[in-house]
Parts: sequence; C-alpha cells; structure tokens
Amino acid sequence: MSYIVDFKNVSIVGLESSPVADALAGLRANEARYFMNKYRHQFIVVPANESHDAIEYVKQILKTERDIEFSAKPLETSRFQVENIQWTYIFYEDGLVVNVMYTVNDPRKRAVGFKLSEGMEVPKELDGKFNFAKQKSTLAGTIRGSFFVIKGNY
Repeated sequence: MSYIVDFKNVSIVGLESSPVADALAGLRANEARYFMNKYRHQFIVVPANESHDAIEYVKQILKTERDIEFSAKPLETSRFQVENIQWTYIFYEDGLVVNVMYTVNDPRKRAVGFKLSEGMEVPKELDGKFNFAKQKSTLAGTIRGSFFVIKGNY
C-alpha cells in the first residue's frame, strides 16, 4: 500500500523496524519537502515487498558501477519522473537512503546519492570508499551525504 509522505507531520509509518526510525522518517520527510518545494510533486513511497523492480534497478546500477551490494533490508521505495528526471529511492532499515537521479536526455547528469540518517554508522559497503558531507535539516537533524556519477546506461 502506498503512502504519501507528510513533511509537516513526520511519521515513522513503514519505518518502525529501523533502529533509527525517527531520523529516517525525518530524512524521508526532508526529501518529500524538497520535491514539493522544487517540483510541486507529492513524494509517495511503497513497501519494499511491493516494489521489486525498483529495488532490482538500483541493485543493478550499484553492482555494475561500483560493485556495491548492501546487506541492509530495504523497507520502502519511491519511483517517479519529474520533468526530464527519473528518480528512484530506497529507504533501508539501517537508516541508509539511496537515490538514483537519471536524466532522460542528458547522460552527463546521472548519479547515485547516499544519505545517512543521524545516529547510524557508515555502512561497511561504503566505508572508506566515499567522503560524506554534512548538511543540517530541521526535519532530519544532521544528514551525511555522498554520491557518484553514473557512467553506463540503464
């Protein structure tokens, strides 16, 4: 069942099993606020067990581009297109959020982003491979983020 993320009343619905559920919910709400403010787009998530295609798409890119395979359990996904950009998000139980930004008509503007919820450790799959910048958010506390550019076509 899909869920429209409310960034005004942050809820841990769908994220209850995460040890950092409150921070992960804040991070999810932060993304929802971004898409509403920038694109007037509602951020809708679906349980991971209902979104196999989105998870496999992200797994393929991570494996092919950087030989990364996460052991954490996916809880939710979101997949949509605004303007000429296809977005795919996976929210993991450990507090990690992975997003794929894939422009339809410009291969130079395609990337995978990683965001770490406040209170979580850097996942072993990313430790030492990426530098994380810090960003303050009223909804999510301190977010640590990194990214890499996608070179292939997916």
